[in-house]
Amino acid sequence: MNKDETIIGYFAATNRGDVICDGPACIIAGSYKTMKDYLATSKTKPPGTVRIIKTRFGEILAGMRLGGAYSFDAESYGRFLPLAQEEGMNFGDVDFTPDKPGDVQFLTITPRRA
Repeated sequence: MNKDETIIGYFAATNRGDVICDGPACIIAGSYKTMKDYLATSKTKPPGTVRIIKTRFGEILAGMRLGGAYSFDAESYGRFLPLAQEEGMNFGDVDFTPDKPGDVQFLTITPRRA
């Protein structure tokens, strides 16, 4: 399989096409269940129906090249990092220990502007 086709995780979008974000960053969860749990406990409830959709490395990379920011949980970051390193990006190791038990910690990556 081509690395651009590698599934990194899941994002969520409303039926109107609005992507669920944490501030300016699109949230990428490592599993469908993690995203579902995040949405259930989120303080901001998106309007309408929300779909949870698989996302691939190539889609995330294209979004970053356009200036998009992404927030990864530990599972999705673990899939993303080695492929990003192959592209010459290095974000390093991250401590994903949550502030409170049961919480999910996210790492936000904001691409540099030229």
